[in-house]
Amino acid sequence: MPKRNDLEQKALHYVVNTGYQGVLQSDLWRELGASSREGSRVSIKLEEKGLIRREKELQEGRWTYRLYPKRLPASIETIIDCPCLLCPDNARCDPTTAISPKSCPRLTDWILNLGKDAPPEGSAPAPDPSLHDIEGTDDSVAESLDKR
Repeated sequence: MPKRNDLEQKALHYVVNTGYQGVLQSDLWRELGASSREGSRVSIKLEEKGLIRREKELQEGRWTYRLYPKRLPASIETIIDCPCLLCPDNARCDPTTAISPKSCPRLTDWILNLGKDAPPEGSAPAPDPSLHDIEGTDDSVAESLDKR
């Protein structure tokens, strides 16, 4: 029988790899080769540590829990399309100057569109030429996002 810490680590790794869809607690324990009793104790321990979230779910007439990671590992995919990475004004961009993240329409649009469905792979939208004019843009959206 593996040590509980080893089982906790394997369980956490498996739950994190399931991402946002989570995994049924019963499926996890079968995958790890643990008993349901061990599995239940480990999932409760991971929840107490704040590493996972458990939600009760009716599956095939029986109650079980679906386990979700509280945090997903950071990846470059989360910022790969950030306009700042390839911005020609990046060297001059500063919150205290005219070229600022507070007034950048490209950055504002990107932030507001986070979480929305991305375009299919390989089909990037054409750049909007009006986005290059940063003089006289409306700061209200950027300021509402800046909670300082």
